Amino acid sequence: MATKTIARPTTPVAPEDNAQDPADLLENTLSQLEALLWVCHGEEIDWCSGDGPGRLDNVLWLAADLARKAGELFQLSEKARRAALETGG
Repeated sequence: MATKTIARPTTPVAPEDNAQDPADLLENTLSQLEALLWVCHGEEIDWCSGDGPGRLDNVLWLAADLARKAGELFQLSEKARRAALETGG
């Protein structure tokens, strides 16, 4: 059985430069979700062979994406807060 190819950027890119195709973004999200659900099931998972390492890689990828997005949201909220303070709002 062939292994699934996951379309994802090989290096981090700035949010404004991240103009990926929606189909690639959907494939990425579905791969992450599938891995997360697989991990949540958790019964007799062999993390060292078979699908284990690939699933674990996808879960770590998901965690990294969430951390990046949270950082971006924090920066946006700080900009908005500072702008509100400067305008007296």
